[in-house]
Amino acid sequence: MDLNQSIQYIKGVGPARVQQLNKLGIYTLNDAITFFPRTYEDRGAYKKIGELVNGETVTFKGMVTSRVSETRIRKGMSIYKLIVRDETGSIILTWFNQPYIKNTFVVGKEYSFYGKVLGGLGRLEVQNPIFEAYGENKNTGKIIPIYPLTHGITQNVIRGIIENAIKLVDNTLEETLPIKIREKYNLCEVNYATYNIHFPKVLHDFEISRYRIAFEELFMLQMGLFQLKAKANKDYKGISFNKKVNIEELTGTFPYSLTNAQNRVWNEIAHDMESENSMNRLVQGDVGSGKTVVAMMAMYKAVKNGYQAAMMAPTAILARQHYNNISKTLEEFGVRCALFTSELTKKQKEILIEKLKNNEIDIAIGTHALLEENIEFNNLGLVITDEQHRFGVRQRGVLSSKGNMVDTLVMTATPIPRTLAIILYGDLDISIIDELPPGRKKIDTYAVKKDMETRVNSFIKKEIDAGRQVYIVCPLVEESETTDLKSVTEQYEYYKEIFKEYNVAILHGKMKNKDKAEIMEKYKNNQIDVLISTTVIEVGVDVPNATLMVIENAERFGLAQLHQLRGRVGRGEHKSYCILKYSGNSEVIKERMQIMQQSNDGFVISEKDLELRGPGDFFGTVQHGVPEFKVANLYTDIRIMKKAQEAVKELLDIDPLLEKDENSKIREKIDNLFNKKLEI
Repeated sequence: MDLNQSIQYIKGVGPARVQQLNKLGIYTLNDAITFFPRTYEDRGAYKKIGELVNGETVTFKGMVTSRVSETRIRKGMSIYKLIVRDETGSIILTWFNQPYIKNTFVVGKEYSFYGKVLGGLGRLEVQNPIFEAYGENKNTGKIIPIYPLTHGITQNVIRGIIENAIKLVDNTLEETLPIKIREKYNLCEVNYATYNIHFPKVLHDFEISRYRIAFEELFMLQMGLFQLKAKANKDYKGISFNKKVNIEELTGTFPYSLTNAQNRVWNEIAHDMESENSMNRLVQGDVGSGKTVVAMMAMYKAVKNGYQAAMMAPTAILARQHYNNISKTLEEFGVRCALFTSELTKKQKEILIEKLKNNEIDIAIGTHALLEENIEFNNLGLVITDEQHRFGVRQRGVLSSKGNMVDTLVMTATPIPRTLAIILYGDLDISIIDELPPGRKKIDTYAVKKDMETRVNSFIKKEIDAGRQVYIVCPLVEESETTDLKSVTEQYEYYKEIFKEYNVAILHGKMKNKDKAEIMEKYKNNQIDVLISTTVIEVGVDVPNATLMVIENAERFGLAQLHQLRGRVGRGEHKSYCILKYSGNSEVIKERMQIMQQSNDGFVISEKDLELRGPGDFFGTVQHGVPEFKVANLYTDIRIMKKAQEAVKELLDIDPLLEKDENSKIREKIDNLFNKKLEI
């Protein structure tokens, strides 16, 4: 069976359906059978009507004892009611504006119903229940999968298509994992798992099917990362940088002492750089923990050994900031720095490219512009990428390939729990700067509802009048018909009116790089009082005089992202604040706002973020350079992950290059699943 054949060959899929399914990411037969449910409803356990209680969602059966009654409330609003009964009692069923209901039921016939029970004191009701003739067992009487949907596709339609897709495959899926691994780790057969994760008859069928699929996903991730690491280390003698470079000569010019954590991480980096193997290290540290200082020390060591260094940042704003700070510190040591961004004119770019090639530039700092083919180094020895989660593994590799066996350092301020960091960055050694420099003040955080807006505006005015500056962050750039979120352009007009006597400016990702840089420069120079921005300011921007951040629609951001944004203030000597304006009354929203108010620890916050939202949202819909999981959950499946990791190590001990026939499917799957992702 060709799993890559188009979905149009599945029974029940016509041309119009193809387009709808494409919106769900379903293009092939394989996409269809691996389009797993997001949740399930157990409609298999029946309850007697007399046992039903207010608030529960339940399956029950009953005999129709009356005709459907219709009541017209007003024009365009009709209510249809039906009474059903069993030996323990009766219940009212209600539908709104569904006239077909009038001719659907037969008096005296038994039907199954599923829905939420409302009411009490002997008068129970279920509104808009799912129903079918008793014994039909299509939509009741069993566990029902619930899938993500798009406009035009109902649950019944998607269930039918997936069932037909599985019938088309007809138990012909080939096993990927060797039988020894399946037996040792109690993994069920792949065809059984595929059918039962969609349509389990009992909960146990689902559990063992999910375990099998999650295990395989985590196994393949681990195997891919182990292979990457092995490839990086295999007989490769990297650059052995000289130990004699006097780093104290540099650190002695700093206006502060390094923290213990910075010293520890620097020693790990220095050890890597001096060893014969190529360095592949991730430096993880909370906002403001001083990662850039450690990176600068590594660049200094590389340059003093006669090599060039490159530092890549995800935005022109951050690249420019790194350039300004690093060049200012290192130029007195004769280190020549240059900035590469898309803002350069053709002539400027040509001059810099020539200088880089002729070894007249020691450190190149820039954005993705550094990846362009015509950027050539004379003797590249060290590559640093800042905010690693914004670059794919492939992009990191492109920059590294511009030198010969270069040392690689990647940095992130997104605090990922260590266990998960080891999984996600399995091709890297990990250092954590878990200490903030002395003097960094706690940022007081307040979560408020819309009715506090006047007080918030008064507080903004108070901070500006004290000579401070304010960020106001919005989730969108333009107004949207489908959402009531406040867009940055709309907010700009609002605040410009509210704060007429102050300088209010706007910044967002759709602006030209030149304009963004100009706005940011003015803000840094205290020529702008209030900056209305999207999350473009999330990464790395340093304005010591900014003491207040107001985040609109804070409920729409992840906790880790809120923490990153909050880190843009509190970078100077003045007391700083963060105000989270949110809407919604759900317990999860309230809990998330409470966490932000209580904790300034990025690692605590990231743990909670994973717990409350799951890794899909935490890492974004596509984890750069890492295959997406369809079933596995990095937070809740740590136990399965450890077993999968154990299985990978056992297999590689016996067959490190996956050359045996029994492991050929694993090798093939990693090539298809993992390496393609590395091309992103």
